[in-house]
Amino acid sequence: MYFNMLRRILTVISIGVVLGGCQSTGHQDTAVSTAPLMDVVPQAAPVVTSTIPATATAEPVTDLWQRIGAGLSWQSIHNAKVGHARDRFLAQPEYLRVVAKRADLYLYHIVEEVERRGMPMEIALLPLVESTLNPFAVSSERAAGLWQIMPATGKYLGLERDWWYDGRLDLRDSTRVALDYLESLHQRFDGDWLLALAAYNSGKGRVARAQKHNRAKGLATDYWSLKLPRETRNYVPRLIALAQIVAYPDAFNVVIPPVANEPAFEVAQTGGQLEMLRAAQLAGIELSELRAYNPGQLRWATSPDMPPELLLPVGAGQQFHQGIAQLSPEDRVQWEHYRIERGDSLIRIAKKFDTEVGLLREVNGIRGSMIRAGDTLMIPEGSDWSSSLALASTEKPEPRGYRVRQGDSLYRIAGKFKVSINDIINWNALDPGKYLQPGQKLTLYVSDG
Repeated sequence: MYFNMLRRILTVISIGVVLGGCQSTGHQDTAVSTAPLMDVVPQAAPVVTSTIPATATAEPVTDLWQRIGAGLSWQSIHNAKVGHARDRFLAQPEYLRVVAKRADLYLYHIVEEVERRGMPMEIALLPLVESTLNPFAVSSERAAGLWQIMPATGKYLGLERDWWYDGRLDLRDSTRVALDYLESLHQRFDGDWLLALAAYNSGKGRVARAQKHNRAKGLATDYWSLKLPRETRNYVPRLIALAQIVAYPDAFNVVIPPVANEPAFEVAQTGGQLEMLRAAQLAGIELSELRAYNPGQLRWATSPDMPPELLLPVGAGQQFHQGIAQLSPEDRVQWEHYRIERGDSLIRIAKKFDTEVGLLREVNGIRGSMIRAGDTLMIPEGSDWSSSLALASTEKPEPRGYRVRQGDSLYRIAGKFKVSINDIINWNALDPGKYLQPGQKLTLYVSDG
């Protein structure tokens, strides 16, 4: 239905090559190959008045979606796969509402980085496809963050990841390495962005082997002609379909909640390791809000090994810095290193340092009660860490990937994990009127208790 509609309503966008010269990285100007299945919009198609302001207007663009739409250039790619993906998006009215809410925090930074590098604006929409703009999203295959980076890929790309911090969840770090990686894939596949995206999804080796297979048979080697995994075959069409909807929301009778075209955060220097709860109090915000701006910080205190800084809502920095200037050393995270002796136990050590066993387990990453003589324990001093841990645990349930099974329903899954049906819908931008499908991937936020 929408495939035919798009053929009728989209403007003949005279982009000589649909994915051409302007769609390059900051490193090269190689054009992307034209897809053989691309169906050119008929010349007789009526003109659609875009909701995107003309570039000649002097009026500032206040809505980030309009800014994104003005930079999109793949809208005229349309085939059955793109049409099907577009239908699925349009059948989920909750999707754009959910991602727009998250976009308030994250999307401006991504758009800025994409523009700075001269990449196609469609790339800025990729986290919407990957994670519905959820930095805490974790797949059943352990891909994590806005850009759904696998542990091995993150390590290969140089992302920091330890007990305290996971760069895959951090807005700035994950965006930087994801765009670096996409640029390298763009170069690897001779300037073809569609192939670069396919390689991002399924691996450059798999795409290269598919090209080799086609080449040996005298077949075309562009994205649309390759035999790729089903997920990858649907991956690029989903991004293109989403770009079409963002570019022409009125044509599809879609209302996208506006997002301010302005920075959402400022960088605040902490001066050293700091308890997350105390940082939130100093900034005058809730702990949950601080975690939303700093999803890469995994624990009750900032990482001791990362730069001493946090992201804060715009306007909160002044109060925070004033509080930091008055903070006494005793109110910061202080550590004592204790060498475990023969006969020691966690209970005995906790009593010795007037702390709690649970805290010792938490800060040292210990499961169970087994400790070994000669090892060193880190013991925090100088604050009421136990109450901080309790609140942090309440505010930040653990994300968990779940694959829908035969016979599953929202009611059944909600009951199993003790969460609400509405939460599952919002976390995954689901259409409550649609049935779950076996194999469908969900992200749930479930407390350990």
